[in-house]
Parts: sequence; structure tokens; C-alpha cells
Amino acid sequence: MGGAVVDLLSRFVDERYDARTSDYADLEPLLASLAGPPPAAPGDLGQLLSTVEHAASKGFDTANPGFVGYIPGGGLYSAALGDFIACVVNRYTGVAAPAPALVQLESSVLRWLCDAFGMPVGSQGVLTPGGSMSTLSAVVAARSTRLGEDFRGARLYVSDEVHHCVAKSAQIAGLPRDAVRVVRTDDHLRLDPAALREAIVEDRAAGLVPFMAVASAGTINTGVVDPLTAVADVCAEQDVWFHVDGAYGGFFQLTERGRVALAGIERADSIVLDPHKGLFLPYGTGCLLVRDREALRAAHEVQAHYLPPPSDDPGLPDFSAFSPELTRDFRGLRLWLPLHLHGTQAFVDALDEKLDLARELHGALSGLDLELAGGPDLSLVAFRPLSADPDALLDRINGTGRMWLSSAPVRGRTFLRMCLLSHRTRRDRVEEAVQIIRQSLEP
Repeated sequence: MGGAVVDLLSRFVDERYDARTSDYADLEPLLASLAGPPPAAPGDLGQLLSTVEHAASKGFDTANPGFVGYIPGGGLYSAALGDFIACVVNRYTGVAAPAPALVQLESSVLRWLCDAFGMPVGSQGVLTPGGSMSTLSAVVAARSTRLGEDFRGARLYVSDEVHHCVAKSAQIAGLPRDAVRVVRTDDHLRLDPAALREAIVEDRAAGLVPFMAVASAGTINTGVVDPLTAVADVCAEQDVWFHVDGAYGGFFQLTERGRVALAGIERADSIVLDPHKGLFLPYGTGCLLVRDREALRAAHEVQAHYLPPPSDDPGLPDFSAFSPELTRDFRGLRLWLPLHLHGTQAFVDALDEKLDLARELHGALSGLDLELAGGPDLSLVAFRPLSADPDALLDRINGTGRMWLSSAPVRGRTFLRMCLLSHRTRRDRVEEAVQIIRQSLEP
């Protein structure tokens, strides 16, 4: 059975480079065939794998080197092998006692990340299913620390370019609907620190309770980095929790240029990261780093008599004490195995390559009949045609089957986006993309 699965996956990986970036042909019959319940009698593995392979071929291909829409997650094969092992071994790592060595393995990666982002000794990392769950835990920790039990008048500050998961997290965390206040951005679509200060001072004077501000280390629409140091200064001055959404761009911190672009991130009270983006891992791999581990713990820990005694060893944490999850999969191995197998320098080099490719792409597109949305600060390039319909241009580009871009509204106008973050997206595909865009612009 394992051999048959590995054969399918090896073929799948090899075929990504020539496969179409999207395919919706004959979708309805396939959906109809998959809608029924499971049979009472056993099935044939070969036929079932064929069905899965066919189903996986439909939609847009996020593992394809031509997929540069949204924020790509390439899905390292070595990480998948880690998940395969983790699922078969099936050890429970929600608390430390049942599998202390595996918890130590996961904790060592989290300590490495805390150190990489300048977090102090008393900080804590936790792996989550993704950026949205990480953000929820950050909001809950900030709410618990700064507001206590009374949420009335709470204010959380974001820019109009911030990811929607912040507002969603505030809603789920029980904050009033009007708790999230949108602060203006500057001409470069970055959070305006002066406007943030004005909003906090104004709200506090009105009897409201400012408690948290969110800055972006790479926005979702255009990839810009907010002025993190200046925002950190405002948060320190006004005594509000400083949160950085680094789900897209945070891992560029591992590179020399990224540390310059993200200067100030080390002052954050909490940072959201998505290893399924910046470390090229499979979807479902998020991360939260919090400066004060006890603040995160106090917001999440609930004791139960049927659980093992709680761990007070920072190297062997009970992960359930730092997140909403008690039952969780063993996520640590999908990070630990690739990092130890390939070495951290391989990831640094890959991230540096994406920074190079984004700058080369920006330079090539600047010579075409396009308006570019500044930058790139990191690896995302946004542009729109000067004399053509952007939606029509997007359809022509995606219709080639070699590239798949997405679009985003930027101050009322549609921009096309290319985010270079898949480990399979190399220079040859970026050069091909420029040629496709050039040809698609022609009447």
C-alpha cells in the first residue's frame, strides 16, 4: 500500500512542471461521482488512488511552479514524509508527558524561531493549523492581558490593508463589532504611525480602551511592509500590545535583506508566521510566537483532573496550554525533518532567490505598458495594465495554463498580483511569465 502511494506522489511531483496551472474541464461529472457515501464492501486501492489523483488534478494547482496567485504554499516532499511518519507513529503531543522526546523535538524548532525573531528567553512558540488560528490566539492573549474580563470599549487598530483574519479573530474572541478601528495608510499603502497615534489618543480621550495594534510584515494585496519600528514606538508610548502579521513575509527575517526590511519585528509582543508559506511546507502549518509565554499561557490554559500533571519545563511545554487545541496532530515533524535534512541555509538561499526573482520581475515589467504598485518590499509584485482591462488580461494570462495569477483591489482599482514564494518557482518560469504577460498585452 505504501509503495503504491509513494509511486503516485513521485509521479505527481515530477509532473508539476509540465502540468496546467488550472483545470476545470469536465468537473461536474467528477463531482457527481464523488458525492455518494462510502460502500459497505471493501474497495480496490489502485482504483481509489486513481480517483484521488483525478480529483487532485481539478481546480488551480498550488504545487505548480507557475502558481503565483494569492500566497503560494509549495509543499515540500520531505515535509510530507514527516507527516507520513507522524500519522503512522500517532503519538500524542498536546501535552508533554505522553511523548516527551517528540515534544522536545518540536520545541527545539520553536526555540530556534523565537531566537531568529529576537524574542527573549521567556518567549513561547506554538504551531497551529494556520495564520488565522495563530491570530486568534494572539488576540485572545492581548485581550486577556490588557482588558481582563471587561471588553467594553475595547479598541484594536489595523490598516485597511491588513488580512481579514484579524477582524474575524476579534469577532470570535467576543469583542464588540466596533472594536476594530481601521487606521489610514500612507501613499505607499503602509500603516501610518502618526494616524495610529492620533486614533489611540482620540479613543482614549473618549473613554475607550486601546489594547492592541496590528502591523503587517508583507500585506496580502501588494506585499508592502509597514514601518514596524515606528509602529513599535507608538505601541510602547501608548502601552498597547504590538502584533505583527508575518504570515506571508515573516520568514524573510532569515535572510540578511529580510532583516533590514523587517527591522522592528523583534519588538513585537506577538508574531504570526506561516511555515506553509515562507518555509514551503504543506498547508496546515502555522506558527505563533509570543514575547511573554506566561501571558499566552494564562489566556489559554485550563486544568483537568484526567490530564497528566502540567509541565513547567520551558523546553518541554504542554502545547495545549498555549493554544485552543487539546487534541492536535504532531506538527513538529513536518518542520523538524526538512530543517535537519536540508539544513537551514537551504531555506535562506531559497528565500534569497525569491527576493532576487521579484526584483528581476519588477524590472522586466516596468518596461511594459503597465502601472506597478511600487516595491517590491519582499517577493510580491502587483501591477495593472495602462490601456487594457485588468480582468481580461488576467483571464488571458491564466488561460495559457502556464501561469496562475490572482488579483486584488487597491484603492478601488484592480491590480494583478504575482507572489514568488514556491520552492518550485525558479528563474526560467519567471522569465516565461514575463513573456506571457507581454504577449497577453498585445491587441
